[in-house]
Amino acid sequence: MDLSRLYHEEIPPVLAQLCSTPPMQRLQDVGMNCGCEYTSFPKFRQCASYSRYDHSLGVGLIVWHFTQDEKQAVSGLLHDISTPVFAHVVDFMNGDYLTQESTELDTEQVIRSSAELLRVLEEFGLSVPEVCDYHVYPIADNDTPRLSSDRLEYTFGNALNFGFADKDKLSELYRDLRVGTNEECAPELMFQTPELALFFARTALSCSKVYVSDEDRFAMEALANRLTQAISRSVLSREDLMRTEADVIGKLCAHPDCVADWKQYRGFSRLLTSAQQQPGEWYRVSAKKRHIDPMIQGRGRVSEVFPAFKAALDAYLAQPFDNWLSAE
Repeated sequence: MDLSRLYHEEIPPVLAQLCSTPPMQRLQDVGMNCGCEYTSFPKFRQCASYSRYDHSLGVGLIVWHFTQDEKQAVSGLLHDISTPVFAHVVDFMNGDYLTQESTELDTEQVIRSSAELLRVLEEFGLSVPEVCDYHVYPIADNDTPRLSSDRLEYTFGNALNFGFADKDKLSELYRDLRVGTNEECAPELMFQTPELALFFARTALSCSKVYVSDEDRFAMEALANRLTQAISRSVLSREDLMRTEADVIGKLCAHPDCVADWKQYRGFSRLLTSAQQQPGEWYRVSAKKRHIDPMIQGRGRVSEVFPAFKAALDAYLAQPFDNWLSAE
C-alpha cells in the first residue's frame, strides 16, 4: 500500500538514499498490524500489505512536506528502524501492554551500527543525535491526543486498509492541514475546516477501536506467547526478532511443535469471550488506547467543538478490558 504520492510528490534525495539501506529495507517485511494480519479473523483477513517501511517513508514525507527540514524528516523516516518482527507483539512479550514503547529503545544503536546509514547521514551533513529521536520534533511526534505526522500516517494507512475512508477522502483531509500553534504554544498539524476535522477524528477513533479490539488483543498476546515458547525451545533467538517476518515464520515452520502452534494461530477466525478464565488458551490482557483529538485552527480541539465526539471518545477511553479471551 503506497500513499507516498499523497504526502509529497517527490521523495527528497536524503530520504531516497536512506530508504535503500539494509535497515530500512528490512522494514518492508515487518507489518503494521502486529501479526494480526496472519490470523483469519474477519477484521484482518482482507488487510492489504502495509509495512513499517510504507509507514516510515510516509512519516518522513509528511514531515518534509510541512517543514522542509532534512533533520526532522530523517528523524521521522528512521523512527521505526529498531522495530522487531510483528512490531508491538514484542512489547507484549516484554509486558509493555500500556505504553508499547519498549521496542523503540534501540533506535540510536541501530543507526550507529549501520555503515550504510551513517554514510548517507554524513553525505548530507546530518549527525546521529539530530535524527535518532523524533520525539524532539513536534511535527514528527508529540503527546497523545495531539496530531503528529506519525499518528496521521498510520491513521490514513489503517483507515484505507479497514475501509473507513478512500484515497480521495484522505487527499481532501491532507490538503486541509496546516501547521499551527496549539494551546501549549507548540507547533502542531491542525485542520482548517471543522467538518473535515470531525471526519478525521471519527475515523481515527474507528481505527483506535480496532487497535484495542478483543481480536487484536488476543492475537497479539497469543503470538507473543508463541514467540516466547520458540525462544525457550531455542528455535528462535532474540536476535532473530530483528530480522524479517519471513525469516521468523520460516524457522517456526521448520520445527514440529512450533509449526503446529503457528498453524493454529493462522486459523484463528472466531473470538470466544468469558467472564471467567477457562481451561486452555485464554487471556485477559489490556492494551494502549491510542487516540487523536485534533485541533481546528482558531477553534480548539474537536472534542471542544463537537460534544458528540467528546462523548464517543470518553466512552472509548472508559472501556474496560475485563473479559477473558480465546479463539478457534
